[in-house]
Amino acid sequence: MKKLNPNWITGFTDAEGCFYINFYKNKNKNKWHIQPSFQIDLHAKDKNLLREIQSIFEDKGTIFTSKIYYKVSYRVYGILDIVKVIIPHFDKYPLITKKQSDFLLFKSII
Repeated sequence: MKKLNPNWITGFTDAEGCFYINFYKNKNKNKWHIQPSFQIDLHAKDKNLLREIQSIFEDKGTIFTSKIYYKVSYRVYGILDIVKVIIPHFDKYPLITKKQSDFLLFKSII
């Protein structure tokens, strides 16, 4: 199998990817938590493509399948995985759309 080009991964992320920070309150301890995430959502028929993307990112993250919406999601939540794998990729292969400013904000929060 031919490996995906890292520049293609960045371009694909420009179109389909998302960097986000989730804030949620732990109801039992009354504390706020911050959870950063990198995510790509696709139609379920494209699950193999997400597996290939995951392999480029050193098999970090998880692929979730939603049978209700016929959707698959690749998500990287781990802070160390984001710091050691996701951020270096997008530093080396920069995004070219407005998503670059989203990534820079995401990176500064991390």
